[in-house]
Amino acid sequence: MASKKIKLKLTGITFSQVQAGAYALILDEDEGVRRVPIMIGTPEAQSIAIFLERLRPPRPITHDLFVSLTNMLNIKLKEIFIHKYEEGIFFSSLIFDDGVKEIHLDARASDAIAIAIRTGADIFITEEIMNEVSIEPEEIIEKTENIPQETDLAIDNMDLDDLQNALDEAIVTENYEKASYIRDLIKKLK
Repeated sequence: MASKKIKLKLTGITFSQVQAGAYALILDEDEGVRRVPIMIGTPEAQSIAIFLERLRPPRPITHDLFVSLTNMLNIKLKEIFIHKYEEGIFFSSLIFDDGVKEIHLDARASDAIAIAIRTGADIFITEEIMNEVSIEPEEIIEKTENIPQETDLAIDNMDLDDLQNALDEAIVTENYEKASYIRDLIKKLK
């Protein structure tokens, strides 16, 4: 018997309070209150944050290249499906449709989610995994607000023009966490 699929939506990224150098993706149950935290590394967190923050890196990043390739080949990502959870690791599949058949491709959940948000594809998880790993909202530590890993007092005291230059430099050097922080400072000043 096939497992029931539960639809999820990405609601945020937080710094991990448990694991240094890691982030937690927070996925909410689409028609419910439960949440699924998925631990991911810095590169995947940056890729997701770049898209969510609408930053434009000077060169395409891997997830953008993947989406461009599937678009050029006229292959549509229908959904991602988180189908296995073992020893703290989520296993997922990218499910594509090429107009003739369905194609399943094994992927890390973090990569699958980074691609899904770029294409608007749905994210699903099995009911069994949801029951095992989900938490209720009151159990979640309040989401942090784009706090930089290193406080840079020089940046905090820059004027608007200098901040814009610093933002451009952070994007060129692919320091997207810093770019996100600077962008927030610019918004506050405006």
